Amino acid sequence: MKIVVLDGYTENPGDLSWEKIEAMGELTVYERTPVKDKAEIIRRIGDAEIVITNKTPLDREILDACPSIRYLGLLSTGYNIVDYQYAGEKGIPVTNIPAYGTEAVAQFTIGLLLEICHHIGHHSQAVSQGSWERCPDFCFWDYPLIELQGKTMGIVGFGRIGQSVARIAMALGMKVLAASPHRRPELENEGCRYASLQEVFAQADVISLHCPYFPETEKMINRETIGQMKDGVILLNSSRGQLIDEEALAEALNQGKVSAAGLDVLSTEPPSPDNPLLKAKNCIITPHIAWASREARARLMDIAAENLRAYLAGAPQNVVNNVQ
Repeated sequence: MKIVVLDGYTENPGDLSWEKIEAMGELTVYERTPVKDKAEIIRRIGDAEIVITNKTPLDREILDACPSIRYLGLLSTGYNIVDYQYAGEKGIPVTNIPAYGTEAVAQFTIGLLLEICHHIGHHSQAVSQGSWERCPDFCFWDYPLIELQGKTMGIVGFGRIGQSVARIAMALGMKVLAASPHRRPELENEGCRYASLQEVFAQADVISLHCPYFPETEKMINRETIGQMKDGVILLNSSRGQLIDEEALAEALNQGKVSAAGLDVLSTEPPSPDNPLLKAKNCIITPHIAWASREARARLMDIAAENLRAYLAGAPQNVVNNVQ
């Protein structure tokens, strides 16, 4: 059985092993595959029965051109990169990797928030450049410093990651408002309650996005919804870049309506040079790395192998499509 990994580098840049997957077939790992070159994607898949992808798109045309495919495994939680519905019609199960990066992404999200509150990197650099030694006082700062105690964190999407962010936020003394279509009353307590999206926008001092990208969530953060938010709100996004109208957010940052943004994702990755957020005021952008701790990637590798092993045993798990 032939197994092809189309873009394995970001999952395993050399500090992990493919041995658990390699044990199940003849494995070929490509570090990267040109995502816009369908002919090359088709060539690399060849007659492989098992195809594993992270961000290499697999659409209807590619699936039709590769009739040997029996199984599609994703090295990610999101699965919109694959035409999973059409794959289901062809009898091909598509599996994803849920929950592997919950704590890593939650920790990174709070890291973005703390950097916005204290500008630790900037102040460290300023000390190295002599700003402290030139200061007439025993301390100095050149950004406002923000205390989170007593402030309200609005979390949009209250799955595993949203819940983990909420636990950390409450440990910092914040109150949490959670907007989610699926409510679990047992998660509510004195410091955390469910609220409508409109309540979150109106009341939160910090808004953190943790929902998937679907047509109904595309550009949910836009001029209208930003207008519903508190003046000076902080916006965090470590979910999907397509949730935000980037022109609207850049405008709000430059005007001060949104005081700061911490973004680990953008609508196009890597960004084009004309992305307005690259030059927006008080906007921290990191290169989609919230998920990428070694611990999280090791869990991802283990789950990917278990997904394949379960499929080969006739009991597929983490299947995201209806296989006909």
